[in-house]
Amino acid sequence: MLKPLGDRVVVTFEETEEKTVGGFVLAGANHDATQTATVVAVGDGIRTLTGDLVAPSVAVGDTVLVERGAGIEVKDGEDKVSIIRESDIVAIVK
Repeated sequence: MLKPLGDRVVVTFEETEEKTVGGFVLAGANHDATQTATVVAVGDGIRTLTGDLVAPSVAVGDTVLVERGAGIEVKDGEDKVSIIRESDIVAIVK
């Protein structure tokens, strides 16, 4: 299991395919500005200039909207996950 540092968050992105009425998958048709992801692990937070720790706004298990193209993709065992900064998260989906 990965343990992110600072204000970083480990997420798994939901794979979505865009299909036509006939069932054909459209390659490159998904140009949304955000992607839906599930939070897998959260760092401890970020320190302010005075040394105070600011806890992250998200928790493990949250479903979030993330800016497309944010973070780096890594393998954790057999799973593909992405490590992003908390600032790349646009919203928490309730």
